[in-house]
Amino acid sequence: MRENLFVPNKLPYAKGRNRPNVECILCAIVEKNDKVERLEVHRTELFTISLNLYPYSPGHLLIFPQRHVEDLRELNSDEVIGLHELQCLSFEVLSEAYQPRGFNIGFNMGETSGASIPHLHLHVVPRYQRELGFMDVIGGARIIIEDPNATQENLRTLFEKYC
Repeated sequence: MRENLFVPNKLPYAKGRNRPNVECILCAIVEKNDKVERLEVHRTELFTISLNLYPYSPGHLLIFPQRHVEDLRELNSDEVIGLHELQCLSFEVLSEAYQPRGFNIGFNMGETSGASIPHLHLHVVPRYQRELGFMDVIGGARIIIEDPNATQENLRTLFEKYC
């Protein structure tokens, strides 16, 4: 029988407490609002890349448009191309920083899909040998070994190197 291990500081957030009083957390990051914890590592004219405050693994990134978009089908052609380029750039940066053995990438669109933020964002999750599978991770059985605050400066430097 397995025991679930939880990230203790996420529970109040998941229950709607301890969330910043802003209309959209990702828009607040784009606006550099001090009411939210900003773990931004890279920014372009169209997108921001930020660490996930509650990562599934070290280096877990969120790539999201500067403008408020809730559905992938709302992106224009320039945004689609820009998103793909940033996704590939993220693979390069994370590969140098952490040497993952693979990646999970994906969107959660809509509340029933698991989306907790109504602003489109792409998860880029580095995966490592002998770690739990993705379903185990989202099911709550995961120990996070690195605080995203400790990851931020290293990845910012690498994104600057690649750009």
